Amino acid sequence: MSNLTIGLLGVGVLLAVLLLRLPIGVALALVGTCGYAAIDGWRKALTVIGSVPFELASAYSLSVVPLFILMGAVASRAGMSRELFDAANAIFSGFRGALTNATIGACAAFGAICGSSIATAATFSKVAIPEMRRHGYEDGLAAGCVASAGTLGILIPPSVILAIYSLVAEQSLSTLFAAALFPGLLLAALYILVVVIIARVKPEWTPKVAGMPLAQRLRAAKDTWKLALLFFLAVVGIYLGWFSPTEAAAIAAFAAVVIGFATRTLSLRGLYHALLDTVFSTAMLFFIIVGAFIFSRFIVLTRLPNELAAWVQAAGIGPLAIVLAVIALYFVLGTFLEEVSTILITVPVILPLMTSIGYDGIWFGIFVTVMATIGLISPPVGLTVFVIQAQNPDIPASKIYRGTLPFLVADFVLVGLLVGFPALALWLPGVLKI
Repeated sequence: MSNLTIGLLGVGVLLAVLLLRLPIGVALALVGTCGYAAIDGWRKALTVIGSVPFELASAYSLSVVPLFILMGAVASRAGMSRELFDAANAIFSGFRGALTNATIGACAAFGAICGSSIATAATFSKVAIPEMRRHGYEDGLAAGCVASAGTLGILIPPSVILAIYSLVAEQSLSTLFAAALFPGLLLAALYILVVVIIARVKPEWTPKVAGMPLAQRLRAAKDTWKLALLFFLAVVGIYLGWFSPTEAAAIAAFAAVVIGFATRTLSLRGLYHALLDTVFSTAMLFFIIVGAFIFSRFIVLTRLPNELAAWVQAAGIGPLAIVLAVIALYFVLGTFLEEVSTILITVPVILPLMTSIGYDGIWFGIFVTVMATIGLISPPVGLTVFVIQAQNPDIPASKIYRGTLPFLVADFVLVGLLVGFPALALWLPGVLKI
């Protein structure tokens, strides 16, 4: 049996065991190890199993992940999400659909200090949905808005998903953060446009909330200085060349703790739970990453990515057809895999193919992250939908999925714009020269 055949068989077996609900980290490590052994023997396969965890544990660049997770956990425990929602609500008040737009704006801002879609959706599910339902908003729209806006957390920098992609694809995290800024803001704007259209077509779904006086708006907005400071330390400092991503994450996480205690919004118990959340989330991610790197070593050994690129070139398939096929692949995978698993499984295979037809690795990182946001709200396994349904059991999952459909259209519009205008992602890194 040739190496290529073993590689194709390994990918098929991996998808099969994932459909059987085997934990993703175990599935990746098991298939990768057995595949490596089938090609190069068990001695070398066991060597890979022993060396990969050590290499990752000693990788300085990987320390950025728990630090960004800690910053988001502390910010959530310190109540910054409620302050952001109140400020966004003050800005949009007086317009039909103000609470949904406030939710989108607050999720976009919170995503800039959280980096996790699941955490963003879970946080604003508790803050925004009760408020929207109290004012008479349609349940599906309220829940679908939070589920969709929560996905902004993995696109707007700093993003944990982009940090993981940078490790797998060996791309600059600073450049990825710069590349993600405009697409992330554009997606938030498209979501707001969706709400405006819904408010015109179905005004009964978005009751008008009374506007606020200017003084009250300013009072509500003043607490956003915390977010502005953390965003400056975590992202702008990187753009200016003051910090490396790891340094920025460490400084911003420490600043979040200091701000929480200084403003008396964070207690020792809250810090303890934030640290505990960070440990659990980091352990889960690192376990999956270790399995993914073992699987990646197996895929590289089979030369499957090279053979796939050579086959595409020989077949004369056009770049647009390849991009459409990749979009379809990610859409299907997103229906049963969460975003970390999708990226870790596919990037070693798909990235060489995309670079062979002229696409940049930085652009592909933004593209695949946007596709991951689609998977987060696509049935049957939209993770942000499940998170919201678990916190609001009286809202059926089917109704939440219906509420996400208009926002899915906005996601695909962004995908089309990225394919048609790659400069959306590549212009800012070029200007900043990072």
